[in-house]
This record gives sequence, C-alpha cells and structure tokens, in this order.
Amino acid sequence: MTRQYSIGEFSKKCGLSIDTLRYYEKEHLIHCHRQDNNRRYYEESDVAWAQFIIRLKKTGMSIKDMQEYANLRYKGDSTIPQRLKLLFLQLDNLHNQQSEIAQHIDFLEKK
Repeated sequence: MTRQYSIGEFSKKCGLSIDTLRYYEKEHLIHCHRQDNNRRYYEESDVAWAQFIIRLKKTGMSIKDMQEYANLRYKGDSTIPQRLKLLFLQLDNLHNQQSEIAQHIDFLEKK
C-alpha cells in the first residue's frame, strides 16, 4: 500500500504551507485524494508533483499556464507534446529575461 500523508505531513514534506496547498487545490494545480471520511490525503507521487509546481512558480510561470499544465498532466501521457510546448514557451521567456538582465548589468557596469 502506498504511504498516505495528511495535509500537515504533506505540507512539511513538500515545503508548502497548508494555506498554500489549499489555494493550489482551489486553483486545480494539486489534486488531493479523499478518505472514506472525506479527509484529505496525499501520496508520494504528489510530493514530486508539488515540487515540480514549486519549480514552475520559481521560473515565473503564470498561474494560468500552471493550471493548463496541471490540467494536461492529469489527462495523461497523451498530452506530453502540449506540456512540452508550455515548458519551451516558459524557457523562451526565461532566455529573454536573461538577455534583458545581461543588458541591464552591462549598462550599470559601464556607468
């Protein structure tokens, strides 16, 4: 049987506050499982997914794009090409930001 984590245990394991987890659930970024008594629980695979969401957020990906990615992920492997497209678009955004930052650094170093 797969290990089940309560929301508090999951919060500590993935480094997100309980409030953030509830927000991510509301925004359909993370889906919790429910026990017979309707209590939330999470599994080990959910930890890896939460860490992935955290990383997407750090790249500056919008909530809207993260929602689209999550929706595609939950639909299964047939959506991998669409998910890769979203990731490559975000990568392009990061490269553009990197170039812009390099220009700002160059400007300041010349002053």
